Amino acid sequence: VSKGPGNTKVTKSSAVPPGPPVYLDLVYIPNHSNSKNVDVEFFKRVRSSYYVVSGNDSAAEEPSRAVLDSLLEGKAQWDSNMQVTLIPTHDSEVMREWYQETHEKQQDLNIMVLASSSTVVMQDESFPACKIEL
Repeated sequence: VSKGPGNTKVTKSSAVPPGPPVYLDLVYIPNHSNSKNVDVEFFKRVRSSYYVVSGNDSAAEEPSRAVLDSLLEGKAQWDSNMQVTLIPTHDSEVMREWYQETHEKQQDLNIMVLASSSTVVMQDESFPACKIEL
């Protein structure tokens, strides 16, 4: 099929082009988990045991509910039901609502959301932390 000038095909671009999946141990979801950069195709292709979800800015929609829902939709298309752990860096309202509203689907898909209750104290500074064994 040839196309002349003016006959351009417009398609929705994806942050991750279609192709075979890539398997990783730990993935930091880019751009504070903003839906402009992460979609269902990202989670279909970028398969990880652990995903770090950052973002604590509800005005900027970070983390994005659309990104969290994309994880569920993308993981549902994997050919295995390996366990996935979601590690939020902040306790946000979006994360709490998503967790409660989709808890049953998370269990079906073998997705665990890690709630960090540990605190690391270094000199005069303390911060939440979690331990990950790879």
